[in-house]
Amino acid sequence: MEQTGSLDTHGSTGHAAPDPRAAAVRVPAQSRAPERGRERGPERGQARGRDRDVAAGASPVGAAARGEHTHSETPLPPPPVRPPGENPPARTPSARPVVQRTSVRGQILAALRTALVEGELAPGEVYSAPVLGERFGVSATPVREAMQQLALEGAVEVVPNRGFRVVRRGTRELAELAEIRALIEVPVMLRLARTVSAARWSELRPLAEATVRAASTGCRATYAESDRAFHRAVLALAGNAQLVQIAEDLHRRAQWPLVGGPVSRGRADLVADAAEHTALLEALIVQDLPVVQSLVREHFAGA
Repeated sequence: MEQTGSLDTHGSTGHAAPDPRAAAVRVPAQSRAPERGRERGPERGQARGRDRDVAAGASPVGAAARGEHTHSETPLPPPPVRPPGENPPARTPSARPVVQRTSVRGQILAALRTALVEGELAPGEVYSAPVLGERFGVSATPVREAMQQLALEGAVEVVPNRGFRVVRRGTRELAELAEIRALIEVPVMLRLARTVSAARWSELRPLAEATVRAASTGCRATYAESDRAFHRAVLALAGNAQLVQIAEDLHRRAQWPLVGGPVSRGRADLVADAAEHTALLEALIVQDLPVVQSLVREHFAGA
């Protein structure tokens, strides 16, 4: 490899013209490649041999340019030669410790979502991560991470130096969510009603029955989870993962309590809502499209 500049006594490369007197202070030939113009006789042959070796892959490309002393390095042994068709041996993965923070964060996120649905986290109130951490018996870090996720979902908003405020929601926002859900899900369910077999719809009966049992307990959080599970299973038949995810987010937001204190929907409301799941499933089985459309719109309006 050619040297493009002179090397001073400190080993740095310059751009000035070579000084004839520099030969007296050049580093020994054993520690660097010979310079252009100084290769003579055997040295030139050796240099050309090294160039051929570099071109053939015998030494790392660019080693001399980085100032590495490749002449004193022990060459790596060649890779083992395996018979044709033989696969290389499988690499055994090294054991790694299981990180628990994600699990704790997920548990806290689920607990906070339940508290939101049940109205334990009141709209308009500010909650700090350290206080909630003491409540759940964890540090403030997983609580803060879970709250940041809820902020992305629109459930809370960040209050600098204080914590997180639960977003106030009114009836208008609930109506807007119902309209968006109907625009997305009604066409999909009508298409599924025409294409999915009755036997496939019958497989969803256990999920519809689970919503009825959950509603009978009067626990809004328990019913909210079973409600989303039923709708998620119905939309999954469309084979569109993005659709399922968007509908799930809208559904979850529609389950948050309205501003004004206690949760408005009681046990009777939950039981009536769950009954609509069973009626919708029956309409899907018999492909009664007008009933399907009517039930879905009414169901969203009462969510």
